[in-house]
Amino acid sequence: MPLALLPVVAGLPAEPASWSVSWVAPLGIRLGFAADGLARLFLLLVCAVGAAVLAYTPGYLRGHARLGQLMGLLIAFTLAMAGAILSDDLLLLLLFWEATSVLSFLLVGFEHDSHDSRESARQALLITGAGGLALLAGIVLILLAAPGLRLSDLAHLDPAVLAEPRFQAGVALVLAGAMTKSAQFPFHFWLPGAMAAPTPVSAYLHSATMVNLGVYVMARFDEAMGAVAWWEGTLLSIGTLTALWGAVLAPRERDLKRILAWSTVSALGMLTVLIGLPNDLGALAFVAFLLAHALYKAPLFFVAGNIDHATGTRLVDRLRGMRHAMPVTALVALLAGVSMAGLPATVGFVAKDSMKAAKEISDVLWVVEGTSLLVSTVGVAVASVATVRIFFGPPTHPADHAPHEGGWRLTVPPLALAGIGIVLGLFPALAEPLLIDAARLISPTLTRADVSLDTEWLLRIESFAIVWAVGALVYAGWNHLYRGLDRLRFLDRAGSAAAYGAALRGLKHLAGVLARALQARRLSRYMVATVAATVLLCVPWAFDLDVAPFTAITPDAAGVLVGCATVILGAALAVRARDTLGRLLGAGAVGTGSAIVFLFQGAPDLALTQLAVETVFVVVAAVALRRYHQRQGVGAGEERADAWRAGVALAFGLLLGAVLLALSGRPFDAAMADYFLAQSVPNAHGRNVVNVIIVDFRALDTLGEIAVVMLAALATWPLARPLPARRTSR
Repeated sequence: MPLALLPVVAGLPAEPASWSVSWVAPLGIRLGFAADGLARLFLLLVCAVGAAVLAYTPGYLRGHARLGQLMGLLIAFTLAMAGAILSDDLLLLLLFWEATSVLSFLLVGFEHDSHDSRESARQALLITGAGGLALLAGIVLILLAAPGLRLSDLAHLDPAVLAEPRFQAGVALVLAGAMTKSAQFPFHFWLPGAMAAPTPVSAYLHSATMVNLGVYVMARFDEAMGAVAWWEGTLLSIGTLTALWGAVLAPRERDLKRILAWSTVSALGMLTVLIGLPNDLGALAFVAFLLAHALYKAPLFFVAGNIDHATGTRLVDRLRGMRHAMPVTALVALLAGVSMAGLPATVGFVAKDSMKAAKEISDVLWVVEGTSLLVSTVGVAVASVATVRIFFGPPTHPADHAPHEGGWRLTVPPLALAGIGIVLGLFPALAEPLLIDAARLISPTLTRADVSLDTEWLLRIESFAIVWAVGALVYAGWNHLYRGLDRLRFLDRAGSAAAYGAALRGLKHLAGVLARALQARRLSRYMVATVAATVLLCVPWAFDLDVAPFTAITPDAAGVLVGCATVILGAALAVRARDTLGRLLGAGAVGTGSAIVFLFQGAPDLALTQLAVETVFVVVAAVALRRYHQRQGVGAGEERADAWRAGVALAFGLLLGAVLLALSGRPFDAAMADYFLAQSVPNAHGRNVVNVIIVDFRALDTLGEIAVVMLAALATWPLARPLPARRTSR
């Protein structure tokens, strides 16, 4: 399916185009989609990498019982990503955004029998789900400040709206949501943890698609927010910190997938930095690096999967000389590795050259420049680990495995992606129109005449020589660097992952404390707490009630007073009774008094129903109590109700009585009654208005009530059976 979409996406016009249809008209929500140069670039990456993943997955999971389920989830994720990229309406963006989070949870936790997979999936869902809540709050604030705003409107946003505090607060929340999705500091730790997912999931979600959705949203807002003081500074700071942290932690890993994951975190930080650079070349460097990263990182994840599939391990210490057993995979690693290292004639070299040009004309802090150099050198070292360390040298692999290539499905898809990276490196003019059209959506003043990706790479080697040399030294000392960083245990105790674990444990502890304090396992305590809270919340409002004055007592009013007196006496009996049966009879008296009130208020059918229900309830409950006490062999006496419970009940009764008196004093609105009287005969063909309302106008509600009564009858049926004869001891 993604392969079929490739020509469609490639044929999208460079100029913005939009489609919109009404969806939830009362709320003004439309299904609004828009396509432009930036959307086309992201869609091409989604479709290209998605096609490779869908071709690769059947070979990687051949014979797996749930292969079809994984394929379905990957296709659904592709559609969700396409929807998020094309969304023009903010609420529609939120819908697809949440869909990617839920689908990524299912994909990361695909091997749900594994504890690591379940924990990784839960962690990813909690982090990205919290980001989704931030995105929701931000969208609400943005729409309050600018009703009906669409993403395509950001290019020509009114300065008055831009200066609106609610708009800026909303954008800040949207930025927070984007940071969680793109694994920016301090939310970066979920991405390496998600490496418990199958390799096709890691290659798709965590190299070229879902993690880039956050930077896509940042890029969308960058043109409008570029004039706001805090925007660029925030992007540069967060991106720099993320890139630095990922580069430092990559050498602490021995698992190849986790090494690649930390380098992805570092790359995502650099993408954020490039968005924040205040010049047109920063936008061009952003889209160039985005394309290059997808074309070399996805194949390297495939390489890690092939190695794991063939040897049963991804630990770099146990793998050497694999080129003899897996020559095609070695070729893929070599092509992708040289691109990641930024060597000439690769798309990685083109991207890093454009990044260097963007930083040279920018007045950025030396910290940003230093971080960029560190990230580049670590990238060279990681690329060397994934190629030289694993595939060259004397053969070394687990003795219980005989590694070999896994067939064309495991080699052709990554080879195609890596080959595209080499072709675009040799002929960058092929990608130039696509990248410049995408960059112009971030920096509209950028034109094709101003820049060119073609470069005399022989003349540029000198500027990258230091990076390659230092990267080679880092690779040579990789083991020493690993041992040195591994001793820094405070990084584990002080990092975001440790804070997440502490927060999760604290939440569980707090939940336990509250459960033990509030859940006393006694219904009476729950009821008293609920009623007391209701009284406390309503008492201030009760003083403002306009209670109607008393009028002359009519016969109907006298009947109502008798019913009320019965209710009060029954309630007093229920509170003061010493045993459960007495309380039951008191509750029955309350129901009987209510029936009397209904009778004199002109509702005889309701009065009869109430009386029948109360009678049946008292009889059934009395039988149940008798059976209970026979089985338990205990008396029916219980302790007297506490005075404070009686006080709570009295306060609630007075509050409810005041509310009823206030309501009875208000003018009667006959609109509803007149409607049913007028519509009963022509629409329902019945003159008994009460029956018509129950059976016709609220038929489904009545059906639900009947179902509840039937279930209650089934629940009480065992009580009607005779008690078994009690055994007597001889």
